[in-house]
Amino acid sequence: MITFAVIGSTALFLTYGWLLSAIVASYLSGRKGYGDKIGLASGLLLTFIGVVIWLVVPAKSDSRWKLQGIFGKGDKTLAQARAEQHEVDDRA
Repeated sequence: MITFAVIGSTALFLTYGWLLSAIVASYLSGRKGYGDKIGLASGLLLTFIGVVIWLVVPAKSDSRWKLQGIFGKGDKTLAQARAEQHEVDDRA
């Protein structure tokens, strides 16, 4: 009986890790401008490797990652940040 309890708790923690990696990969891919679904798929299929891949993939130039930062710091909305970015690009 003790063996089943140990296996059960390990399986539960591995499941939590698997789901957490899917959430993080989905968040990263969405912030970098590639969409949430592709990040969710890579996080579910590749587990922790999917998170590492999305940390390495470069962000698109008009993405939230580039305009607002990693966690969305600042008081500007995404539309305001994009408008400012286009003004800077038009001046150059």
